[in-house]
Amino acid sequence: MRLKCIKLAGFKSFVDPTTIDFPSNLCSVVGPNGCGKSNVIDAVRWVMGESSAKNLRGENMTDVIFNGSGGRKPVGQASVELVFDNHDHKLTGEYANFDEVSIKRKVDREAQSTYSLNGTKVRRKDITNIFLGTGLGARSYSIIEQGMVSRLIESKPEELRVFIEEAAGISKYKERRRETENRIKRTKDNLERLEDIREELGRQLAHLQRQSVAAEKYAEFKQQERDTTANLNGIRWRSLDKELKENQQAIKGLEIKIESTTADQREIDAKIEEHLSHNAELADAFGEVQVRFYSLGNDIARIEQSIEHHIERVDQQNLDLRETEEVWSQTKQELDVDLKKITQLDAQMLDVTPALEEARLAEQSSSGLLAQAEQDLTQWQLDWDAFNQSAEEPRKVAEVEQSRIQQLENIVERGLERRRKLEDENRSLAEGPVDDSVSESSSAVLLLEETLTTMQAKNRALNLSIEEHRAAISKGSDDLNEIRSELQAAKGKQASLDALQQAALGQDNESLNQWLGKQGLDNQIRLAEGIKIDDGWERAVEMVLGDSLQSICVEGLANIETMLSELPQGKVALIDARVVAESAENAPMSLTPLTDKVSSEWGLSELLRGIYVADNVAQALSHRAQLGPQDSIITADGVWLGSAWLQLNNINKQESIVKRRGIIYDLLNKIKSLEDKSSNLHEKQIQAKDALSQDEADRESLQGELATKTRQHSELKSQVSAQMAKVEEAQLRKERIHHELEELNRQLALEEENTAGSRSRLQTALDSMELDVEGRELLETQREERQLALESRRNKSRKDKDLAHELALKQQSVQSQLHSTRETMDRMATQVQRSRERMDSLQELIASADEPLAKMRSNLEALLQQRLEVEKELAEAKAKVDANEHATRALEQLRNQVLEQVNQVRESLMHKRLKSEGASVKRDGILEQLEQAKFVLAEVLESLPEELSEEICEQELEKLGNRIQRLGPINLAAIDEYAQQSERKIYLDKQNEDLARALGTLENAIRKIDKETRSRFKETFDKINAGLQDLFPKVFGGGHAYLDMTGEDLLNTGVAIMARPPGKRNSTIHLLSGGEKAMTAIALVFSIFRLNPSPFCMLDEVDAPLDDANVARYANLVKEMSQSVQFIFITHNKITMEMANQLLGVTMHEPGVSRIVAVDIEEAAELAAM
Repeated sequence: MRLKCIKLAGFKSFVDPTTIDFPSNLCSVVGPNGCGKSNVIDAVRWVMGESSAKNLRGENMTDVIFNGSGGRKPVGQASVELVFDNHDHKLTGEYANFDEVSIKRKVDREAQSTYSLNGTKVRRKDITNIFLGTGLGARSYSIIEQGMVSRLIESKPEELRVFIEEAAGISKYKERRRETENRIKRTKDNLERLEDIREELGRQLAHLQRQSVAAEKYAEFKQQERDTTANLNGIRWRSLDKELKENQQAIKGLEIKIESTTADQREIDAKIEEHLSHNAELADAFGEVQVRFYSLGNDIARIEQSIEHHIERVDQQNLDLRETEEVWSQTKQELDVDLKKITQLDAQMLDVTPALEEARLAEQSSSGLLAQAEQDLTQWQLDWDAFNQSAEEPRKVAEVEQSRIQQLENIVERGLERRRKLEDENRSLAEGPVDDSVSESSSAVLLLEETLTTMQAKNRALNLSIEEHRAAISKGSDDLNEIRSELQAAKGKQASLDALQQAALGQDNESLNQWLGKQGLDNQIRLAEGIKIDDGWERAVEMVLGDSLQSICVEGLANIETMLSELPQGKVALIDARVVAESAENAPMSLTPLTDKVSSEWGLSELLRGIYVADNVAQALSHRAQLGPQDSIITADGVWLGSAWLQLNNINKQESIVKRRGIIYDLLNKIKSLEDKSSNLHEKQIQAKDALSQDEADRESLQGELATKTRQHSELKSQVSAQMAKVEEAQLRKERIHHELEELNRQLALEEENTAGSRSRLQTALDSMELDVEGRELLETQREERQLALESRRNKSRKDKDLAHELALKQQSVQSQLHSTRETMDRMATQVQRSRERMDSLQELIASADEPLAKMRSNLEALLQQRLEVEKELAEAKAKVDANEHATRALEQLRNQVLEQVNQVRESLMHKRLKSEGASVKRDGILEQLEQAKFVLAEVLESLPEELSEEICEQELEKLGNRIQRLGPINLAAIDEYAQQSERKIYLDKQNEDLARALGTLENAIRKIDKETRSRFKETFDKINAGLQDLFPKVFGGGHAYLDMTGEDLLNTGVAIMARPPGKRNSTIHLLSGGEKAMTAIALVFSIFRLNPSPFCMLDEVDAPLDDANVARYANLVKEMSQSVQFIFITHNKITMEMANQLLGVTMHEPGVSRIVAVDIEEAAELAAM
């Protein structure tokens, strides 16, 4: 499986639809900075489900959409499609059979993402699930972007574990485990809810059981009550049926009686009808006579009214005539009076006119005199004003000075009061007690300052001690890490040597080991483990003994045949230690036998018989002639020769079993020593941490006390400062009072001088005012004289004016009366004329009023005679009508008596019918009740006992009712509910068992997943660790590195990288340089790729921090691994570019818009060669 191409449209700077093909396993993306190379990797990560905009170098997901440039508008959506070549069918699941798989993601401006797989819309989870275990993913180790190398190598152990899990294919197990844990959680929640329901249901069942028993008793009693009620209803029905039949007979008799009475009533009604028709004729005749009578009465009344009206009218005319005559006479008298009044008014007018002329002349004279008097008074006022103006100045001066004197006296009084208060305050300040607390507070402040100095020194000492402890802990941690690293390396080396030693001793055959264990030989010592060889002769002894070193030392070979019959396929060697121990060897030559170089708990003469040692090859060759057929000589360098043969062995010392055993022994001693050192350092760390904790606790306590003392010191200093401020303020107050008293005394003296000056000016003004008194008295005398003259003349003028006015008014009144009287005389003359005419008219009317009155009286007499005759006829008609009505009323009374009888009979009939209907309704009701209760009336009546009565049934029902009532509230549905809830309880119990089994199954699944996860993680970890140990020396040209687990539990342990480049003693990856970190990360990533190659790997400027030599190593490594993995790398390095088969150039010819230019290196080389 490999990435075939990428199709982009609107993604970041790739605004136009762009297809990037990757035809080979080595494709390099090149271009200048900022042209959009890294956007290719962002596109791949985005399609694979990256959900963090930050990891795509943006703030939100819509930032991946092209946002416009100088010449381009923004687009509305972005889409990226990855096309995979799946000819190897590496993908699993439903897409395993597809040769080509397409994955596409699209996003719009509303941040709505859609995924599709081979054109089918899918979820993001489907995309991530497809790549689980393949090494591909949005954040997998297959995509190494800028900065990821440093993040990878400096990541926490828990973060580094994720890459190993992805390589091990554990991610799908973790996903399954997470889903299983969620299911377990849900199952436990369901179990808890189910348990609550079951408990509640159990309580309900107990309650329902009691209710069910009560309901059964209730049903039994109700059945008895039902039967008794049926019997009672049968008895009642029988009684009602008998009563109903009796009522029917009575009703028939009453109906016959009603019919006979109704016939009598009809006969009476006919007679009444006859009288009523005769009465109508009589009434009509009576009405006609009555009409004539009333008509004559109306005519008589009208004539009487006319006569009365005529008489009243004549009387009124006579009255009007008398009144008119009176008015005429009175008016004539008034006219005479007015004539006399006019004569008198004319005489008065002649008297008033001369007097009015004289009064007006006198008024004019008095007015002139009054004006002269007013002018004299005005002149006096002018003289008075001039005098007052001249006399006002001394008065004003006197008033001003008097006011000033009063004000100055008030000022002096207030000043004296103020001086008294200041002197009292000064005495109180001078006589106040001295505050000794200032000195005491100052002493306390000094004492606290000394205490604070001591505590601060102690705090500095504790800080220094804490820093020393921390430095010791840090150094101890470094030493402990170094020792642990060295211990880990030693353990790793010891484990490797143990594996080699076991392989060399033949202990790597599992089936053979099981056979040895079965035979009880697995704990027996091997020959190589039980011998000691002189220094320098290990190679010689191993060469001679060979595979015999793997021999198992046993005590006798008696049952060897039985043992060998069960021997599995393999190789085994046994040595009888007792037989060998009994052997002995005689040295026939002067040479030293090899047995002298070897020592053991038993002899090795049998195995080393005839073998001698020589110091060098020359000595061995010199003794070669002395060797027998079974003799041989071996040197310390491994040259082994016989009389006719020669063998050489130049194996490495590390491959020597005996040497390796010594190395292992030394390693074990070293490991023990390192473990002791680690334990000691760990204990020292604990002690140092305890001491640090104690010092920090002491410091915290001391700092608390120091803060308390500092606060107390501040408070005391504040108190001292406040007391000092009070003392200083009192002193300043005394000084201010002293200055204020001086100023006040000076001011009082000045005010007393001003008061004296004001008093002098006031006396001068008073003297001047005494001189003006005589002139004032003279002017006042003149004013009185002139005012008296003015008042006399004003009175004289007023009297003259009043007289003239009075005469003028009198003249005007006389003129008005004269004019009014003349108008009244004219009116009265007219009225006299009209009254005369009215009198004449009334006399004529009265004279002509007697003629119609006689005619009306004659007509009245005739009408009265006619009314008497008609009145007689009316009496006769009235008598006939009354007689007929009397007969009719008698008949009606008889009819009423018959009707009353009929009503009584009908009432009796109605009562019987109602009673019968009631009985019928009751009977039908009882029948309906019996039918509703599923009883048949005939059967009930047949089964009724003879002695059973209604009272007995009612008593029985009452007893049953009491029993039912004693049962209390009854839940009639309790029986069915109890059965239903019992079934539900059984069902829930089964559900509980199923959930418990499901929980057990899920927990077993968790355990299996954990087991599989541990197994896969351990296997993958070991393989990646071995790959890192293999690749690291190749990448660095030496040195070694390995992975270390930080925890014990393989499920969650972290992974740390321990790297040591050649010539350096760095124990942790954090102490390496940037280039060394990058190379270490490359070694780790490629180790993962070797184990679980992902379909492709994308590298973004990984070679940036490397020098040319390391770039060459990196390029060679990539090229070597490109045989199985597709590499797409972004680079600026020419060495890396030379490695690529295709160069994909990214250019930004148009600002903000990226384009692709592809170059095939081989085609380019061929073109260049041509």
